[in-house]
Amino acid sequence: MRKAAGIILMLITVATALRGQDVSVSAAFDSTRILVGDQIHFRITVKQPAGLKLQLPFFKDTLNRNIEILSGPVTDTASVSKVLISITQKYLVTSFDSGHYRLNPVYAEIAGAQGLKRFYSGYPVLEVSRAKIAPPDTSMKIFDIVGPYRAPVTLGEILPWILIALLAAAVVYGVIRYIRLAKRVKQPESEPAIYEPAHVIAFRELELLRSESLWQKGETKNYYTRLTEILRQYLEDRYGVFSLELTTSETLEALVRTGFKKDESYNRLKSVLTGADLVKFAKYRPEPSENDASFDNSWTFVSETMQAEADEQGVLTNDKKETGAL
Repeated sequence: MRKAAGIILMLITVATALRGQDVSVSAAFDSTRILVGDQIHFRITVKQPAGLKLQLPFFKDTLNRNIEILSGPVTDTASVSKVLISITQKYLVTSFDSGHYRLNPVYAEIAGAQGLKRFYSGYPVLEVSRAKIAPPDTSMKIFDIVGPYRAPVTLGEILPWILIALLAAAVVYGVIRYIRLAKRVKQPESEPAIYEPAHVIAFRELELLRSESLWQKGETKNYYTRLTEILRQYLEDRYGVFSLELTTSETLEALVRTGFKKDESYNRLKSVLTGADLVKFAKYRPEPSENDASFDNSWTFVSETMQAEADEQGVLTNDKKETGAL
């Protein structure tokens, strides 16, 4: 009898231990339907034994091509029972493209003596729709909404505005009087102003960018953003092309209108700007050799197009600067 009880107790212990090794992975959005631009949480929940060390999934920028990650993950751990815990990762996401999206299963994995083992979730789905601006067709008569109620205005409500208007009038009068008096005072001769040619500024910023080693640290998008900003500022200082507010194609067209020829220098600039657009907007991952080539093309472009007749000392008076601007 004691032997049978021992066998039963051993079976119960083994079954409990097997249940303790159960692992489940689930992944879902807080809601399966949102409007374009709405923000929602995406949660990954892993239930596992407390002593089991699983490698949890990690997403950086996007869940897929159309669902972007705004922040996260935020990880939270809670006890389910004496032997089980629950680990939850939460991402804040959004989407700017309408459609029905089905994500691949999310998995957690563990490497053991028998190899790599993975535990998969289901297929998370999200429907993104646009707001319906136009009202549905109806045969019923549509009435205007009730206008706002106009409450009577009291003197206590008007008095602060009257005082503000009087104070503003006094300030304006004082400013005008000060300007008139200042015009009577003889203006001192202008001091020489320090002026740096466009290529000097560009070379200095390029050297600084190279010393920061951004793409070597994995900050490729930031690297190309800085590189194109240096070139666009150079185009503004050198040719008067306000490129910081223009797209790549608009920048190249504006540069050609200044008389710039479509030569080898033009092709170098176009290669750097279009390559940077792929990295910044299409999530293209260039090779290290491409990163170095973009930098070399930028440096060569400035070298080939810098203003040869720039003042060697880099010092002009304010009068000279105004004359040159005209």
